[in-house]
Amino acid sequence: MKNRRPWVMLGLLVILSLAWTAFVKPEKEREKALREAGIETVVDQAQYQPGDQETEGFASGLKQFWAFTGFRNAKTGNIIMMFIGLFFIFLAIKYEYEPLLLVPIGTGILIGNIPFFQDGGVNLQIGIYQTGSVLNYLYFGVLKGIYPPLIFLGIGAMTDFSSLISNPRLMLLGAAAQVGIFATFIGALFLGFAPPEAGAIGIIGGADGPTAIFISSRLANGVNLLSDGTTVKNLIGPIAIAAYSYMALVPVIQPPVMRLLTNKKERLIRMKPPRAVTKTEKIVFPIVGLILTLFIAPSALPLLGMLFFGNILKESGVTKRLAETARTSIIDIVTILIGLTVGASTQADVFLTKESIMIFGLGALSFIIATACGVLFAKFMNLFLSEGDKINPLIGNAGVSAVPDSARVSEVEGLKADPTNHLLMHAMTPNVSGVIGSAIAAGILLGFLG
Repeated sequence: MKNRRPWVMLGLLVILSLAWTAFVKPEKEREKALREAGIETVVDQAQYQPGDQETEGFASGLKQFWAFTGFRNAKTGNIIMMFIGLFFIFLAIKYEYEPLLLVPIGTGILIGNIPFFQDGGVNLQIGIYQTGSVLNYLYFGVLKGIYPPLIFLGIGAMTDFSSLISNPRLMLLGAAAQVGIFATFIGALFLGFAPPEAGAIGIIGGADGPTAIFISSRLANGVNLLSDGTTVKNLIGPIAIAAYSYMALVPVIQPPVMRLLTNKKERLIRMKPPRAVTKTEKIVFPIVGLILTLFIAPSALPLLGMLFFGNILKESGVTKRLAETARTSIIDIVTILIGLTVGASTQADVFLTKESIMIFGLGALSFIIATACGVLFAKFMNLFLSEGDKINPLIGNAGVSAVPDSARVSEVEGLKADPTNHLLMHAMTPNVSGVIGSAIAAGILLGFLG
């Protein structure tokens, strides 16, 4: 932790802001001015078109080859996005920030921003937004919300709810952290986003990448119509990248907030060990949890249904092969696909926008609010608890559902205060309840805005 620099949290915001200010905004303003003046902009198109037989020979072949190279088609935005992709890979390898996510996403950004011939509307079936391309087919799982439920299936199959069952009051910390979602929703409305777009942006505060992708594929997909007849913006790429970026930066964002809001005495609080949980309790919990949560928010059925289904596979004891497949092969394959395609969706002409910068700013704010709410609510609960039952507020941050990274942050900060005080087993309760809470919040927003 000591070697990690706080500046990495601001790296993406700085790069995107500079890119927008220096390159994208002036070009958009120039094009707008020309349109208002009635002057048509003429694109310098390559002379080659499929089927063109007017020129022959070696020279025309070279000209055709040059027209299709990345060197000829490269734009400033492509280069900027490729540097961002390299930055992601650097963070994953150098600091081990969520490498299983940032390496595929960073590589996807590189792939998605390789310049290719697009003049004259020619479809070479290369880019992720070109119909018929391999990337376009793989991206279908993101656009239709197919991948997130499969991720939740794997999470359910690898999650042990014992700590949550043994100390259910800590679930309240997971609920408190979801304030970040609704605060971000309000902030997005204030910045001028339409309600469905703001709802999708708000889920970034839940620190749950699959949930963010799922709800943005429903609310901010560039297809749905608003009440005034306009189409919602396609914000899937920026929202997904922001969610996963800040998930990876949890070890950087959360500790300063936790230390600011707690004193030394609070950080030294020792919590009672959780009680032993019976096998019957482990089997009954996902069944009851599935029914109860989905009665509250039926719109969250694809996510919570798969989460609890995966946990039933794990705890039943008679479907070990299925549980093993869900938590290994399936989740690994889907993680590769979702990371690669989300990264590739950041094609410069789609991603480098003013909206993307605002989304990243809101994402950073939402993580801070969610962390603060979890910690402060733990302090609030302590006002009503006896001395031996008090909660160490350092586990409040784990309500941010970046599993298991936010729980690990609780452990690390607790060991800094007292090298013999292990908080991980306690922090896992708000951590897994945060996953459930963010999915319920997503269902509620879908119910209101979908």
